[in-house]
Amino acid sequence: MSGSSTDSKIQKKMKKKIIDRRGFLKSLGLGMTATGLSLAGCAPKENNKGGSATEGNLEIGEMTYRVNPNNGDKVSLLGYGCMRWPFKETKEGEPEEIDQEAVNRLVDYAIEHGVNYFDTSPAYCRGMSEAATGIALSRHPRDKYFIATKLSNFSPQTWSREESLKLYHDSFKNLKVDYIDYLLLHGVGMGEDAMKEYEQRYVDNGILDFLLKEREAGRIRNLGFSYHGDIKVFDYLLANHDKYKWDFVQIQHNYLDWHHAREINPRNTDSEYLYGELEKRNIPAVIMEPLLGGRLSNVPDHIVARLKEKEPERSVASWAFRYAGTFPGILTVLSGMTYMEHLEDNLLSYCPLKPLNDDEIRYLYDTADLMVEYPTIACNDCKYCMPCPYGIDIPAILLHYNKCVNQGNIPQDAQASNYREARQAFLVGYDRSVPKLRQASHCIGCRQCEPHCPQNIKIPEKLHAIDAFVEKIKQNKINNLT
Repeated sequence: MSGSSTDSKIQKKMKKKIIDRRGFLKSLGLGMTATGLSLAGCAPKENNKGGSATEGNLEIGEMTYRVNPNNGDKVSLLGYGCMRWPFKETKEGEPEEIDQEAVNRLVDYAIEHGVNYFDTSPAYCRGMSEAATGIALSRHPRDKYFIATKLSNFSPQTWSREESLKLYHDSFKNLKVDYIDYLLLHGVGMGEDAMKEYEQRYVDNGILDFLLKEREAGRIRNLGFSYHGDIKVFDYLLANHDKYKWDFVQIQHNYLDWHHAREINPRNTDSEYLYGELEKRNIPAVIMEPLLGGRLSNVPDHIVARLKEKEPERSVASWAFRYAGTFPGILTVLSGMTYMEHLEDNLLSYCPLKPLNDDEIRYLYDTADLMVEYPTIACNDCKYCMPCPYGIDIPAILLHYNKCVNQGNIPQDAQASNYREARQAFLVGYDRSVPKLRQASHCIGCRQCEPHCPQNIKIPEKLHAIDAFVEKIKQNKINNLT
């Protein structure tokens, strides 16, 4: 999967455009890296419905690829995040089951349209993602895709060498492969004492040394880490880049987090810094949360109008994907696409990529400044907090609150003209989104969920505040969630 001579010619044709953008990119701290940009053309492909997939006048053309400077891998700019595979509908009390036929269809369509990077983990989909991903991908030739997975030894029960090795070897079995293209230390920087936890998970037990040897043996082609939270760990790992020679690093990056990550959550780090540090070392970046778990597609109505004014035929989500893809040091942008319409829309953003120009990027940063005025909760719907031992559907509760904030359905003043409608929308929507036995009122504050949250949300505090808010609006005693 290396770049071809055709790709080189196309890159030369694009060189003038890249040079024209150099001044602005430098002002953003981007610079130009050795990560190549490759476009394979614009001819529309036929979809499995018998015609070219379109939205308005847009057509799905050929995928944009980036070339990994370390090994020449030609990687699709759109990567498939396998965290949100579709589940079958089951009756209450029946075990959950991934809809394998739907997964197969999504994978087939993605590969048909040039997607070749699939990112999974033993922790995704309640432990079922790797197996479902392995089944779907093993139906295709091995040289048609890159598999990324993670050593997800989150809980202290898996910190021992024996348990960590079991997770590692199980990934090969579940994915039906004899080598892994991109392996990550998963979620470094999480927890209250993140450095100590990193050392216990990967250093004290000798696992990092083991993985380095596995890379030498070829069973791991690229070794990296995904970063969440404590910047000390991120800086430490990059300071030791000469020792570990990280092949790639996965970071959270989007137009809201570029300048506002710390403002939203003090433990997070602005992606301007994260990306800049990787760019200095020519380490390719893999991007997670380009949509912030959907928060950049489910935006307030006036933000929708603002973005549609510029690009009426494109989706709101496409702005976030084009933004992420515009940065030259990014190898691939992950998206957890549960439904075919998600996949089709994201393909429109990257088949081929139309990079944002200087004015469009500034427009997005102005949009981000407007968005931080809305008090949404930083939940990305990753479901790392699940399952709750008391049956609470934590993500559904937080996402319902965020949805109501964006739609203006947070009743704040009984004298307001929309008070009655907002009150009804919030309460009725809450009962529809979250069964009563799984609502916030059942949280006892055990805090078992909190250490697993990549966004460092004080989950019990938010649940208790939402529950109190619900009771107050039921009784017409209004108070904002804080």
